[in-house]
Amino acid sequence: MLKDPQYSNHNEPGAGPYWRMAALWLVVMSALFALGILLTGVEPQRITQIAYSEIKPLIRSGEVTEAVLEPHSIAVTTGAVRYRAVIPAQGDPELLSLLEKHGVVITARAPEQVPIITYLLPWFALLAVFLFLQRRTGGSVPRDLGGLFSGRFARPREQTTRIRFDDVAGQDEAKKEVAELVEFLRDPDRFSSVGAEVPHGVLLMGPPGTGKTLLAKALAGEANVPFFSTSGSEFIEVFVGVGAGRVRKMFEVARKKAPSVIFIDELDSIGRMRGTGLGGGHDEREQTLNQILAELDGFEEKEAVVVLAATNRPDVLDPALLRPGRFDRHVVLTLPDKAARRAILSIHAEKLPLVDHSDLDQIAAGTPGFSGADLKNLLNEAAIGAARRRAHQITRNDLQEARDKVMMGTVRTLAIQPEERHRLAVHEAGHTAAAYFTPDANPIYKVTIIPRGRSLGGTHTLSEKERHTFPESYLRAQLITLLAGRAAEKLLLGSVSSGADDDIKRATEIARSMVARWGMSEEIGAIDLRQREDHPFLGQTMAQPRQYAEETAAQVDRAVMKLLRQTEETAKQIITDHQDGVARLIQKLETEEVLDLPQIQACLEAEKAATNGEALDHRSGLKA
Repeated sequence: MLKDPQYSNHNEPGAGPYWRMAALWLVVMSALFALGILLTGVEPQRITQIAYSEIKPLIRSGEVTEAVLEPHSIAVTTGAVRYRAVIPAQGDPELLSLLEKHGVVITARAPEQVPIITYLLPWFALLAVFLFLQRRTGGSVPRDLGGLFSGRFARPREQTTRIRFDDVAGQDEAKKEVAELVEFLRDPDRFSSVGAEVPHGVLLMGPPGTGKTLLAKALAGEANVPFFSTSGSEFIEVFVGVGAGRVRKMFEVARKKAPSVIFIDELDSIGRMRGTGLGGGHDEREQTLNQILAELDGFEEKEAVVVLAATNRPDVLDPALLRPGRFDRHVVLTLPDKAARRAILSIHAEKLPLVDHSDLDQIAAGTPGFSGADLKNLLNEAAIGAARRRAHQITRNDLQEARDKVMMGTVRTLAIQPEERHRLAVHEAGHTAAAYFTPDANPIYKVTIIPRGRSLGGTHTLSEKERHTFPESYLRAQLITLLAGRAAEKLLLGSVSSGADDDIKRATEIARSMVARWGMSEEIGAIDLRQREDHPFLGQTMAQPRQYAEETAAQVDRAVMKLLRQTEETAKQIITDHQDGVARLIQKLETEEVLDLPQIQACLEAEKAATNGEALDHRSGLKA
C-alpha cells in the first residue's frame, strides 16, 4: 500500500453547539445585568456628568431649581436637564448655604440599604443555569446534587431486554459459559438445595466490539429477569462518597428485584489496581472499588443476583476483584473467525434487502480482524450507499464499496500528476505481482490506485483460511509482498519514494518479531528479546526497559536487516522474472484504476492454457 506523505488528520469539533452555548450565556448575563440595575435602584433617566467646579457657577446663575444631595454626589435640575457631580472627599461647607441663598429646593437622599438577597440572587441564578446546562448536555451533576441534599442517590436504571442467545453469533464458547447461569436465575432453589453456589460475579473480557454488552443483555433476556446496566465511569464524581453510594443503591435495588442481572461496563475505570496513584486524587475511585468488593462479598447463598462486568483491560484490574467469590469466572470473547463473521453478517442482514445473500460469504472472507460491531457498521454503510443511489436493494458492489470504505476510508479527490500516477501504478503492481507469484502469500482480491483515507492506492488480498499461528514461510511471503512495491519503483523507475513508509514500518515490525520473539533467526536462536510488552487484547505495545546487553541488541538489529534485505531481493527477482506481465499490469492499472482478479490474471499470465487454469484458480483462492 502506498501511503500519502502529505496526509494530515484534523479533528475539528463542530462550531454549532459552542455558538448556541455562547448565545445562551449572553442572554443569561444580560438578564442578570438588567436585574441588577433594577435591584440597585439605578435611574433609567439619562444624567449628564459634569465637574464639581461647574456646579457652583450653575447655582449662582439662578437656573438651578432643585438639588438632590446624595452621600458622595450632588444632582441638580435646570429645566429639563439634570447634571451630576461628585462631591470632594473632604466635603464643601459653602455648598449648602449657596443653595439656600438662591432658593433651590434641597432633597437629601439617605444611603440605600440593599437587601442581602440582592447579592445572593445572581449566584443562585448562575447555579440554576449551570445545573440546567449540565442536564442538557447529559451530565449527572443535577441528579447527584439532588441526591446529596436529600440523602438519597439516583435510582439505578432497570431495563427489560428482549435479546436472546440466538441474537448473539460468533461467540459460541462464551455463550456456553454464560448460559449455565440462566438455569440458576430461573430456579435458584434447585441449586441451593444440593449446596451448589453459582458464581455471582462473571467478568467478560475481550477487544471492543466483540459483544460483551450484548451477551449480558442476552443472559437477562433468556432468563427473563430485570437487567440493571451502568458504566464504571458513572460511579466517579468530584464528591467523595457519591460513587460508593451509587453502588450501595444499585445492589440494594437488584436484591429487591431478585432474580436479576447487574451489568457494569468498563470495569477498569473503577477497578484499577489500588495504590498506584500519588496523593489523594484517587480516593473516590478507591472508595467505590472497596464498596463493590464489599457488596460482592455480601451476597447470601439464596440471593439470585448475577453481576457481570466487561473490560478490555484485564491486566490493570485489582487482584482483589479477581479472587474466588467475586469475579471468579472469566469469559473471554475473541474476534470472530470467518465462519463466525458469516453468522454475524446473517443476523444483521435479516432485515436488509440484499440482492444475493451469498455475497456475504466473500465479505466474511475479506474482513479478517473485524469485530461484530465493525460488521454491523459495514452493512449499515452498504445500506447507506444503496439509499444514496436511490436503489431498493443492496448489491454486491454496495457491500464491496462499504468494505473498502470501512477498511481504508472514503475515496479522496486528488489532483495527481501523471508522473506520480505512474509511480503509484508501478508501486501497486509490484505488490500485486509479488503476492500473485509467491506460493505462501495471501491470494489477490483486487488492486486500485484510487486514493482512499490515508493511502493513495492499495493491493487487497483475501485469506484462504483463518490462521492462529504463523509459519515462517507465510511471514516471509508477507515481507516479500510488503517490500515489493519499493522494489518495483527501484527496478522500473530507478529511484524510490516516501510512499513506502507504511510498508517499511509493517515489514520491520514483522521481521523484528520473527527475530526477537519467535526464534526464526539462526544467528539469534530461540530467545525472547522483545523490548515492549503487548496489550492483551488491543494489540498495542507498552514500553519496557531493555533487559539484555547492547551487543545482543546489535545482533538483533543485524539479523532484522539481513532478513529484510533477503526478502527484498526475492521481491526484485520476482518482478524481474515477470517484467512483461508487470508492465502490462501497470498500463492496465493506469487506464482502469481498479482491477479485480480476472483482469490481474490476464495481465500477469502471458498465455493461459487450459492445463494451468486449475493452478491459477488454486493460487487465487477464488473460482474462475
